[in-house]
Amino acid sequence: MISQQDKPLIRVSIPRQRLVLIADGLAIAEFPVSTAANGPGERMGSGCTPRGLHRIRAKIGSGSPVNTVFQGRRPTGEIYEQALAERYPDRDWILTRILWLSGLEPGRNRFHGVDTMRRYIYIHGCPDNLQMGVPLSHGCIRMRNTDVVYLFDQVSPDTLVEIGTSH
Repeated sequence: MISQQDKPLIRVSIPRQRLVLIADGLAIAEFPVSTAANGPGERMGSGCTPRGLHRIRAKIGSGSPVNTVFQGRRPTGEIYEQALAERYPDRDWILTRILWLSGLEPGRNRFHGVDTMRRYIYIHGCPDNLQMGVPLSHGCIRMRNTDVVYLFDQVSPDTLVEIGTSH
């Protein structure tokens, strides 16, 4: 894990569909992601990816096997596989690890009808056959499972996450 004195930062570019992990001012890892199919936005129920400055509120899934299925931030006891996907074709799969985000900008992504935390916006794993680099999520930031495990192991709660329409 990156030490706290290195002040890690996660930067997500919605247009580029990329997540960059920055430590001590240097990009140390970059990953393709998938943000919201509905584009950027902060309103409750919008299905959009919220912009602005956030922090990791909680890390969920430490030590869980890759492809562990989560619902309501709890493991279901299932491990994702094609047969499970065929049985539940409309399920929004949250797999492997969860980094639960909380907005830091009152009125933009915190409180009232724009609260990132209350919208349950995460950085999380998804089925490896889902396309990255294309906006397809329901608002969260989806990553490949191996990528989200690496990221999860490098950051701590309170790590800053900047989600933007540039970068």
